[in-house]
Amino acid sequence: MAIHEKIRLIREMNHWSQEEMAEKMNLSPSGYAKIERGETQLHYEKLKKIAQIFDMDISELVKDDRNICFLISENSQLSSNYYGTSEAVTIENEKLKLALSYKDQLLEQKDKEIESLKEIIALLKAQHRKEK
Repeated sequence: MAIHEKIRLIREMNHWSQEEMAEKMNLSPSGYAKIERGETQLHYEKLKKIAQIFDMDISELVKDDRNICFLISENSQLSSNYYGTSEAVTIENEKLKLALSYKDQLLEQKDKEIESLKEIIALLKAQHRKEK
């Protein structure tokens, strides 16, 4: 992932608009948008300022594609970081997809059982009325 793409991703994860980032960096909104589009060459000072705004080390911002950085933030008070290799993340994603698929199957089975039980109840009620 290119640095400008990482910057956009982290900004979005922080729920900040481009205008808010531009203001934090003392840039015009269009000037900041050029950064996220990769149209502006990022020099050390700009990278340092962006890393400061994101409250992260500049080296984390410029890491290559072999590592992935997730910044998870519930609110401005509490946040946590996850660092891992893309292979580990891919494996974890596959595990989660399988778990979700299994959950969906269980829910579908539960719904079918509920419908079957409703039919049995209706039949028992009908039979009980006939016996009276």
